[in-house]
Amino acid sequence: MSNKPTDRAVTVNFDDRSPIYRQIADRIEAEVLSGTLAGDEQVPSTNKYAAHHRINPATVNKAFQQLVDDGILYKRRGIGMFVSPQARQTLRARRRKSFFTDVVDPMVNEARAIGIDLSELVERINELAREDGR
Repeated sequence: MSNKPTDRAVTVNFDDRSPIYRQIADRIEAEVLSGTLAGDEQVPSTNKYAAHHRINPATVNKAFQQLVDDGILYKRRGIGMFVSPQARQTLRARRRKSFFTDVVDPMVNEARAIGIDLSELVERINELAREDGR
């Protein structure tokens, strides 16, 4: 089932951990990464998205503008917003970079701090990969 907005208004749970516009952008990015939204596919209009989620159109506009600035969406004048053809690759590259910075680097530093040899760490990752069948 698609998570795309319909004509029926729904209340969506937004949390207080980040601004709503960022949560909207994150959701659209997740849909692009999962393939739910494909390159050159049109996204709902600002007003339709806002009405569907019962939020201020200015909030949606801010999210969409952030996605345009990041190269994830593009505008077709008079038609609407669309997913950039390279959006998925752009997001994957950005997330890969942050994965290493935010996850792997601190993990390696922690392993060193508690006396785990990096070859032992690599072996554990390989074990997990074998268990996963990859």
